[in-house]
Amino acid sequence: MDAKPKRRTAVENGDGGEDLVLATLIGNGEDLGPIVRHAFEMGRPESLFHQLKSVVRKKEVEIEELCKSHYEEFILAVDELRGVLVDAEELKSELASENFRLQEVGSALLVKLEELLESYWIKKNVTEAIKTSKICIQVLELCVKSNNHMLESQFYPALKTVDLIERTYLQNIPVKALKTAIGKTIPVIKSHIEKKVTSQFNEWLVQVRSSAKDIGQTAIGHTLSARQRDEEMLEHQRKAEEQNISGLGDFVYTLDVEENDEDSVVKFDLTPLFRVYHIHDCLGIQEQFREYYYKNRLLQLNSDLQISTTQPFVESYQTYLAQIAGYFIVEDRVLRTAGDLLSANHVETMWEVAVAKMTSVLEEQFSHMDSATHLLLVKDYVTLLGETFRQYGYEVGQILEVVDRSRDKYHELLLGECHEQIVNTLGSDTYEQMVMRKDADYENNVLSFHLQTSDIMPAFPYYAPFSSMVPDTCRIVRSFIKGSVDYLSYGVHTNFYDIVRKYLDKLLIDVLNEVMLSTIHGGAVGVSQAMQIAANISVLERACDFFLRYAAQLCGIPIRSVERPQASLTAKVVLKTSRDAAYLALLNLVNTKLDEFMNITENINWTSEETPQNGNDYINEAVIYLDTILSTAQQILPLDALHKVGSGALEHISNSIVGAFLSDSVRRFNANAVLSLNNDLKIIEDFADERFHSTGLSEIYKEGSFRGCLLEARQLINLLSSSQPENFMNPVIRQKNYDALDYKNVASICDKFKDSHDGIFGSLSTRNTKQSARKKSMDMLKKRLKDFN
Repeated sequence: MDAKPKRRTAVENGDGGEDLVLATLIGNGEDLGPIVRHAFEMGRPESLFHQLKSVVRKKEVEIEELCKSHYEEFILAVDELRGVLVDAEELKSELASENFRLQEVGSALLVKLEELLESYWIKKNVTEAIKTSKICIQVLELCVKSNNHMLESQFYPALKTVDLIERTYLQNIPVKALKTAIGKTIPVIKSHIEKKVTSQFNEWLVQVRSSAKDIGQTAIGHTLSARQRDEEMLEHQRKAEEQNISGLGDFVYTLDVEENDEDSVVKFDLTPLFRVYHIHDCLGIQEQFREYYYKNRLLQLNSDLQISTTQPFVESYQTYLAQIAGYFIVEDRVLRTAGDLLSANHVETMWEVAVAKMTSVLEEQFSHMDSATHLLLVKDYVTLLGETFRQYGYEVGQILEVVDRSRDKYHELLLGECHEQIVNTLGSDTYEQMVMRKDADYENNVLSFHLQTSDIMPAFPYYAPFSSMVPDTCRIVRSFIKGSVDYLSYGVHTNFYDIVRKYLDKLLIDVLNEVMLSTIHGGAVGVSQAMQIAANISVLERACDFFLRYAAQLCGIPIRSVERPQASLTAKVVLKTSRDAAYLALLNLVNTKLDEFMNITENINWTSEETPQNGNDYINEAVIYLDTILSTAQQILPLDALHKVGSGALEHISNSIVGAFLSDSVRRFNANAVLSLNNDLKIIEDFADERFHSTGLSEIYKEGSFRGCLLEARQLINLLSSSQPENFMNPVIRQKNYDALDYKNVASICDKFKDSHDGIFGSLSTRNTKQSARKKSMDMLKKRLKDFN
């Protein structure tokens, strides 16, 4: 009894609180691990053991007290438990019997259940197999489909099929081996497709390059057709202007400017390119293909820009330029229709490369050409190329500038060819009047160049005032104008009339005029040739107006703008000067021939004792020659030229007569010589009057006449024949009768005048008396002239 208070005290005074906590934890079934770990960590396991023992002892006391207080109930429970045990044995026996019967019944069911389960699993596996097979069959069918597309080179459907397998079926393939095989094959297929379509693209590159020439030629052909239609319309307009059409009722011209679109479109197939690009897009490598396309097309361009070394440029330029045209037509179509395959910057870069190379090639080739025809042919094709490029939006200014920079070279070659043609024309000319025997000849050689002097059709045969070199030269000049306009057309200049006019002046002045002057001054032409050349120059001078109108017509300039006087050619003035030079050369030849006839110092007996009754033979020959010259000149030369030739020849005769008196070979002369020359001069004067009136010059030159050209000789003869020659010293008389005579010449001639008085019957002759008086008057004149000098 005493122990209990002590223990309670110990609990109260000692670790009773900790034991209570520990007991509570154990009673609650909580984990004592943390407490045990804490005790060991604190180094107080003994205290824990002591507490646990205290808890054990406390529990034992509680059990003991519980057993003492419930002893009877426990005994009853044991008895009941024994009864229950008997019942349990009986129940067990019954359960064993029932279990046996149940086992007997359930065994068959268990066998059926196992069979059912096995069937279920078989069904499940079959279902799984069917599902797997269906997936595999679908995948394999797609693989077969893809393979068929591949075999048929239908790479886009094949790629779409492969993409479908990869996105939809690959992750769901239940067969690992198949899934692995297909997973490894898909990149191989894509790589194969890429190689195949790249190979197709390379084939397309070869094909489009081989077709580029045809594409370019077709496009340039369309441009040429459009140009020809425009030229036809302009030609109709020019005809309308020439005929002075006042309304469309009299003259109608139409032009169908519309053409079939199918004919005007340059056709070529870009489908292979689109297909290849789309496949690369599907493969996700479109950027790679864009670079590949640009690189290869640029390589092709650089190759196309190289000119042939095995063929002359004049034979290969069309192929060369058409190839480049076709190239850029393709690139324009690709740029507009292939999405983002080709950028505008790439096209611009390629165009700059092409322009730089083309301008370099053209400048070099133009500099080496030695034929204007070749240069014009290339120029025409280049301008057609430029117009074609312009239709596709390309800037062609630099290309056309090369053509413009070569215009001087072209015209130099053209001038050289015309020079050769004109030299040949003049060399082969017979310098005889051209005879035309029918209307066609007149139209081709006269009307075509507006050389007619009358609108009335002449009677045939018609003798033109010019030789064959005039229409031949006009054709050469007209061809030159056409060539010049052809070269300058469709270039950088829209109004090039002034340029054509400048080159036309150069042809007429530096070529035609110089060749004719060289012919005139070459010393190989006679009087008839010189006269015909002079007549030809006069006609060519008149033809300058036609040349100018023709140039204006081809340049599209209104004819009225070139008909103003200030708009005439400089060559017209130059030809007029050359015409005067031709007249002078003609006159020199005529005078030279007259000198052959009028060798007065030898043909005249200066001291004859007989009085002449008629003119000398030489003067008749001279008159016949002059009559022939003036008759021919009247047919082919203008009246002003006829006047110049006649005046010059007669003045030369007058000078020859005066010169004969002044000649050193004539030391003296008498009155009979003067009388003889007077007879000759009268013949010339009569001829001069007759020709002056018969040629119609008297109606134009009313203030003078051919006789006036003989004035000096006439006044000298009159003075020497005068009975009062001393009147020469009278200013009034001299001004009236002898104004053409020179003092010194008169003095020299008078010194030679020695009349004879010692004839056999001289002293008996009345004439001698007159001669003696005239001799005294002459001596007086001589003395006064000496005093005057």
